[in-house]
Amino acid sequence: MLREAVAGVAGRFGHEYYVRTARADRRSEELWEALAGPGYLGVSLPEAYGGGGMGIGELAIVCEELAAAGCPLLLLVVSPAICGTVIERHGSEEQRQRWLPGLASGRKKMAFAITEPDAGSNSHQVSTTATRAGTEGGWRLNGTKYYISGVDEADAMLVVTRTGTDARTGRGRLSLFIVDTDAPGLSRQVIPVEIVAPEKQFTLFFDDVEVGPDRLVGSEGDGLRLVFSGLNPERITGAAIANGLARYSLERAAEYARTRSVWGVPIGAHQGLAHPLAKAKVECELARLMTAKAAWLHDRGEDAGEAANMAKYAAAEAALAALDQAIQIHGGNGLSSEYGLADLWGFTRLMRTAPISREMILNFVGQHSLGLPRSY
Repeated sequence: MLREAVAGVAGRFGHEYYVRTARADRRSEELWEALAGPGYLGVSLPEAYGGGGMGIGELAIVCEELAAAGCPLLLLVVSPAICGTVIERHGSEEQRQRWLPGLASGRKKMAFAITEPDAGSNSHQVSTTATRAGTEGGWRLNGTKYYISGVDEADAMLVVTRTGTDARTGRGRLSLFIVDTDAPGLSRQVIPVEIVAPEKQFTLFFDDVEVGPDRLVGSEGDGLRLVFSGLNPERITGAAIANGLARYSLERAAEYARTRSVWGVPIGAHQGLAHPLAKAKVECELARLMTAKAAWLHDRGEDAGEAANMAKYAAAEAALAALDQAIQIHGGNGLSSEYGLADLWGFTRLMRTAPISREMILNFVGQHSLGLPRSY
């Protein structure tokens, strides 16, 4: 029922709305509000805070159906999946009361700031610092964050900072803070990217940004563990978006292959086109199954790390293969704006790189699934 309902909402908007909004430098507020009204944005958050009381599996359905309609929304991954999960699991009761109802209703949005220009995938090397400020127990943040999505739409963000160094390992002791996006001392700069999407990417500059003690999530120095609780939901919902993009591409490719005739027969009758499309369909369905497994494990409280990483890998590869084949089947029309395929290339290609690269996933599988020596 949820899948059908969300597909119905997304279908009223469609890919043309999504592209028109992105290219007009507008936010997809109309779609966001249409999803917020029936409560689809908060399906994974607890009922006690206004959510649907379901799980990441249901949020993944929302993400997939939106993408299958040509409307992939990155903020669903960031706001309820990462930030909502972390605050629900590790925030104080005051933080839950303050933020979760807004995230559940869609009235509030949150961004997630972890990546930095010089840290990359090595989160231990985060250099944005949080130091004690004044006598009230507050903190002062300084540093730079890089490729942070949707900051201009968000009310606040979870920021990963360094609050010390582990004497034994030399790695940073990380802490997590909730920071308002309009906080004094915080500035941002848009990063131009070749991606057609309403959400923009930003470089953030923290220049003595002060936050009160109530903005520390969990305990000082325990930030990395807290962040990891949001990374499996991030991978699962990211995989769901990729699966939706694969379905969108396959649907358009198959329709074109059934109706486009050359030499008197539909082009889909030729195995040179039918077999690659069929292969893309198989890969899409396999990725969807792994995504469902990862969500099931996560929502049961079991270790979903392996499945979530595999789902993200499989879905990104399946989406890119499906879109590439869809463009190829359309011939020159595949690059035409009218057919709504080429404008998704940047977003779909991004799925292979972010929020975690396929190389880091393969590192994880090699080390944790196969027991191979750590390679990094």
